[in-house]
Amino acid sequence: MIRVLVAKPGLDGHDRGAKVIARALRDAGMEVIYTGLHQTPDQIVEAALSEDVDVLAISILSGAHPTLVPRITALLHENGANDILVLLGGIIPDEDVSLMFDAGVHQVFGPGTDTKDIVDYIKEHVKER
Repeated sequence: MIRVLVAKPGLDGHDRGAKVIARALRDAGMEVIYTGLHQTPDQIVEAALSEDVDVLAISILSGAHPTLVPRITALLHENGANDILVLLGGIIPDEDVSLMFDAGVHQVFGPGTDTKDIVDYIKEHVKER
């Protein structure tokens, strides 16, 4: 079973989209762990490592992605967790997408993305245990 951690870093207080994604992934047969709101990069990476996840799905609407995402991916790298597929969703301006890829994000999903596309992407890029 594919294990996914859905994370909401920083001071972003809106998690409806993260909950919709979590439900869609569960409905697709994945095991989903949701961190809740206001998580630090350290807390997110600690949870990803302790839960032994295949995918880290980060949701950010606050605009803090240029600071928070590189910190999260750096911590994953420092902990030897380079095999975790990192996905990013939320409000990410087009001009920042390449920066997110450079930071180690595998795919960025913007508002209005069909949840089936996210499920399909995960299933295509992660082998089930």
